[in-house]
Amino acid sequence: MERILIYGSTKRMWLICVLPLFHIYSLNSILLCGLRAGAAILIMQKFDIVPFLQLIEKYKVTIGPFVPPIVLTIANNEELVDKYDLSSIRTVMSGAAPLGKELEDTVRMKFPNAKLGQGYGMTEAGPVLAMCLAFAKEPFDIKSGACGTVVRNAEMKIIDPETGASLPKNQRGEICIRGDQIMKGYLNDPEATKSTIDSEGWLHTGDIGYIDDDDELTIVDRLKELIKYKGFQVAPAELEALLLTHPDIFDAAVVPMKDEAAGEVPVAFVVKSAGSSITEDDIKKFVHKQVVFYKRINRVFFIDAIPKSPSGKILRKDLRAMLAAGVPN
Repeated sequence: MERILIYGSTKRMWLICVLPLFHIYSLNSILLCGLRAGAAILIMQKFDIVPFLQLIEKYKVTIGPFVPPIVLTIANNEELVDKYDLSSIRTVMSGAAPLGKELEDTVRMKFPNAKLGQGYGMTEAGPVLAMCLAFAKEPFDIKSGACGTVVRNAEMKIIDPETGASLPKNQRGEICIRGDQIMKGYLNDPEATKSTIDSEGWLHTGDIGYIDDDDELTIVDRLKELIKYKGFQVAPAELEALLLTHPDIFDAAVVPMKDEAAGEVPVAFVVKSAGSSITEDDIKKFVHKQVVFYKRINRVFFIDAIPKSPSGKILRKDLRAMLAAGVPN
């Protein structure tokens, strides 16, 4: 087994850390919060599914702060995961990128005694904006797909990206937050600061979401990543979550492709499950029957792996570059 590091000591709470500590999610929400709570922190140098499962079973890990690629790996290795005792986990928290409802429901079954929820944040906001209170003494249920309520001592609102007007509950718009925890600005870049933090102190996240009747926040997508099909807005994360429900799809990402008639159309990069013979037409038909016309997948490109950052975010710029270079299928 690879070398591991253990910080702290407590019989009450054990965290497993498989995320890079240079990332704000791992630094603040795992290391600093874990130490503040008096937890023991089990640090892996890198994620590998077998040592990961072995460590959870051996040390009776109680809290699992993950990212969607780790959740996806757990969901796609059902037979392997079932060989290990994961009953000690009482809280699973996912962050850094949206986790679709279907994937969340699938992985929940792998942790029979755990509450599962999402957190949402960004470095500029200190970093957490909303969370499922994973570190609470008695974690409570969070609805699938939501990422909890706004953190204490902060204000949140949803605005129309075009007009800036505040929107009521259950309407999608740009998420804005205000509070003492947000950054003062970008170093030596007043223009970027001005475009991010307005005159009233609201930080404009660039993320699209909505607040429901229970005051819980759901993330839809990035404002700049929305695909514009003849004026209709298509959220890549929504289509990615749908694609991942197909048993023959191991991983997927959706990006825009320029189209003379529509402006932009959604195209999918897909990693097949082992042994799968699924075709482009199969995937198109699967999506087409479940979405409205402007969300239909125009093309499917099969690749070996979806490019992602260390924190699990899809590197869409790399996929767009592949499109520009004429990606082979």
